[in-house]
Amino acid sequence: MTAPRPHFPDHTTEAAPAASRRSMEATAKRLGYLPAPVARMAASPHLLDGFLKISALFESTTLDPLSREVVIMTIATRNGCHVCVAMHTAKLTALGAGADLVESLREQQPLGDDRLEVVRQFTLEAVATSGAVPDGTFQTFLAHGYTPQNALEVVLGIGAYTMSTLANRLTGAPLDEQLTPFAWKE
Repeated sequence: MTAPRPHFPDHTTEAAPAASRRSMEATAKRLGYLPAPVARMAASPHLLDGFLKISALFESTTLDPLSREVVIMTIATRNGCHVCVAMHTAKLTALGAGADLVESLREQQPLGDDRLEVVRQFTLEAVATSGAVPDGTFQTFLAHGYTPQNALEVVLGIGAYTMSTLANRLTGAPLDEQLTPFAWKE
């Protein structure tokens, strides 16, 4: 967990930069509360708006919801973002994901579902090779029913959640009370 950073306060919608307020209000309305990471990202209206837009784009991709969550959790655990791991553990739980899948993702262990494990491995390989994924890895990805479009969508997810995880760690974003049941320790 990153130490708190006083340079990044939890902005309220009233005190945040004007350009961040609309995004903050929309997020609070959608979730029922204003997450601390959003309140801290608000210091940069561009980052906040960019993250919210790119994550919404990722949610609209042709990857199925569990595959998207595998990408997110793979990046979140790799980058050590306790906030993202907790938030997406909650999302996986809401999607009805099995406890074994969630625990394997949180522990950075191979997944029992071969198709989802291929997404996890593809994500890790894309990051490790800066996108120069070996042909064998790419062919395995395709052989499990994914498409070239899905491969590019994984890249979109990597970008979105690299942005989020790095911002959360930089700002020292705390875990919101609503997510404490899903807390993660590296």
